[in-house]
Amino acid sequence: MTSVPQPASLHYGDGEFAVLKPGPFVRCAVTDRPIPLEALRYWSAERQEAYYGPVEALSRMVEK
Repeated sequence: MTSVPQPASLHYGDGEFAVLKPGPFVRCAVTDRPIPLEALRYWSAERQEAYYGPVEALSRMVEK
């Protein structure tokens, strides 16, 4: 039997994040795509959410 990997739980800070629950990835708040932790570059400390890339981050920032 193989187990399905579970997403990590992170606390997003300004320029860094802390792992609260280990896992190999987090989910994009806009697209729900998995983001490997080693590839995570975009997040919001204010909203405490991750983004797949700059397009997703920008789209979230201009939402009203």
